[in-house]
Amino acid sequence: MSSGNPNGTVQEKAQHHLSNLDKELSRYSYLNQFEQQTSVPKVYVVLGLGALYFFLIFFNIAGEFLVNTAGFALPAYYSLEALFSSGKADDTQWLTYWVVYAFFTVVESALNAVYWFPFYYTFKFVFIIWMALPQTGGAQIVFRSLLQPVFARFFQDSRSTSEQLRSQADKATSKTQ
Repeated sequence: MSSGNPNGTVQEKAQHHLSNLDKELSRYSYLNQFEQQTSVPKVYVVLGLGALYFFLIFFNIAGEFLVNTAGFALPAYYSLEALFSSGKADDTQWLTYWVVYAFFTVVESALNAVYWFPFYYTFKFVFIIWMALPQTGGAQIVFRSLLQPVFARFFQDSRSTSEQLRSQADKATSKTQ
């Protein structure tokens, strides 16, 4: 089997994923410069930092801070990127994420869940990453299966209301320009 075959042995699969990650990381000039200056492959640096990050969370060394940073930093970056893009699909994805994240945070603080579950921050970290990744659609799944059934009755006419608000906002901004 060839080394690029994702259906090969474990070693071939790992090499395939490392190769794909290396291609993705090559887009970042600072990682390429770091690799040239240190002769350490950027893939190993990123994987090592990721492993250290997870290790710290697993053993609850600044677990709350690290998990909340992961739940905020990357989604905030992509939310800002979505606001500056012309498409609406990414806006919906990130608005859904923030609604679910906020709801989860309020419920979590009310329950004080960290004292009830061992390895709480490890599970929360995996959950937050699952929700934030557009590839998994976790926030959409949580919203549609949990929040939408609970809150839909309060927003039955939400489409016409939101369309009216957008229309009013568009009229107001066009008058000022």
